[in-house]
Amino acid sequence: MRFRIYIILIFSILAVSCGEYEKLLKSTDFDLKKAKAREYFEAGQYVKASELLGQILPRYRATPEAEELNWMNAQSYYGMRDYYMAGSYFKTFVEQYPFGKYAEEASFMSAKCDFNISPRAELDQEYTRNAIEGFNIFINRYPNSPRIEECKMFLRQLEERLVEKSYLSAKLYYDMKKYKSAIVALNNSLKEHSDSKYREEMMYLKLNSLFIYAEKSLAIRQMERYQETLDEYYSFMEEFPESKYSREVRKIYQDTSRFLKLDTTDTRTDNQ
Repeated sequence: MRFRIYIILIFSILAVSCGEYEKLLKSTDFDLKKAKAREYFEAGQYVKASELLGQILPRYRATPEAEELNWMNAQSYYGMRDYYMAGSYFKTFVEQYPFGKYAEEASFMSAKCDFNISPRAELDQEYTRNAIEGFNIFINRYPNSPRIEECKMFLRQLEERLVEKSYLSAKLYYDMKKYKSAIVALNNSLKEHSDSKYREEMMYLKLNSLFIYAEKSLAIRQMERYQETLDEYYSFMEEFPESKYSREVRKIYQDTSRFLKLDTTDTRTDNQ
């Protein structure tokens, strides 16, 4: 019985609270709405704060209070984890108040919103690139900010995501047996991300793509393409003399040399 009374009381309080809030939304007392918006914001009730701020911001445009209210609005959307809207409001804030007291923090938060939106490597990386640009702008604009190390940490994570995206995109052509496209994509990725943790695998995939592409070519083009395979073999062995792909690489070398009528004795592979 006592439990039921508590439940009834809770629902009664909620009903009264919701009724008061609905009245507040319909009110024409903008000063009251502003005060309540601040109260909700400070209490972490960001949905209510943002709804009220959305109503009153046009009223306070070009006033001394506009900067503070716009800052609260952007922060409210961030608090709701609506990073798309928050990012948009932070960007607009920086444009409107480039020398305001929150400009530095808004610049950082704008980039952080893009960072939070940035998806896994398999998906489109537009927001990853936006975040990289945003953090670099912040670093250049505020070189003495205490946020610099945090920006660099985020940048490393974002760059790693682009490296993985580049690797996955190039490998996809290989997996689809589109070897000509794979060669181009792998070569571009290796140039763009020369210190990639996927470098050994990508160089092997490029070598094998060249070999298969040569093997499947018209007879008139095979000599040239097998020679390219041989050149790539030497580049691979120079960089990875004890590769985990040594057995596969040796087979490519032997078959390529057989076609080119070369001596297959190669000290760089005999020791593998």
